[in-house]
Amino acid sequence: MNSVHKKVLIASMLLLIGVSAFFKVNAQHNKKPFNVIAFYTERNDAAHISFVHEANKWFPEMGKQYNFVYDSTNDWNKLNTKFLKHYKVVLFLDTRPDDSLQRLAFEKYMKHGGGWMGFHFAGFALTPSDFPQNWNWYHNEFIGAGQYKSNTWRPVSAILRVEDSTHPATEGLPHTFKSAPNEWYRWENDLTTNPDIRILLAIDSTSFPLGTGPKLNEIWHSGYYPVAWTNTKYKMVYVNMGHNDMDYERGTNAQLSSEFSSEMQNKFIINSLLWAAGRNNK
Repeated sequence: MNSVHKKVLIASMLLLIGVSAFFKVNAQHNKKPFNVIAFYTERNDAAHISFVHEANKWFPEMGKQYNFVYDSTNDWNKLNTKFLKHYKVVLFLDTRPDDSLQRLAFEKYMKHGGGWMGFHFAGFALTPSDFPQNWNWYHNEFIGAGQYKSNTWRPVSAILRVEDSTHPATEGLPHTFKSAPNEWYRWENDLTTNPDIRILLAIDSTSFPLGTGPKLNEIWHSGYYPVAWTNTKYKMVYVNMGHNDMDYERGTNAQLSSEFSSEMQNKFIINSLLWAAGRNNK
């Protein structure tokens, strides 16, 4: 083989390698786009409002990268069968529906293969409170956690541990990683005893003590605390994250942290969203 033929062969091989790499990197982008709708209330707690504002900026940017269309609304009347049929995934950013017809529409959507992600306060229920546990399907069967029991304070980062490395939501994550600052919830129900629940992330023991107080009961020193999980009957992921640190003490309510400041936590959120939409690499 003369030198000209060798150069042509090498150039052809490099071209094939480059094309292969291009399609591998861009495979996610070339898949058919899907629609995401996020519902929010944006009235309860400055930290939750701060997260909603962040989410409504962050998800559209991720949509450009991962080929999905993100819409958001605070009109919960749109939580109906006709509206939901246009969306692959529903997000609850900071609360849940209270109207009985909206609840029935959402339950029907999920039982017919819809995708869902809920963040932090979307799982909250406490009787008595302004958000009582009066929706058994959602809190006890669907999310599975029951009522809220307690929380850490102040919002701080935690070391999270991957509990299920086989689920597409945790693909590519290290065994442990540092989260963004958050207020962490403890729940009424023991999720480890529920056969339908797959725990994806939990707080690693290296995080303890977790929280700074000032109340001693708001600092956790031991225990098992799931922070993200799925119910195998549905295409859903609940994520405990969604509460920024805020300047309450000086009355400014300035945002002191970002829920999207952890690269690995962001990867988990995107993995979960893509999986809920029926798009994953597994």
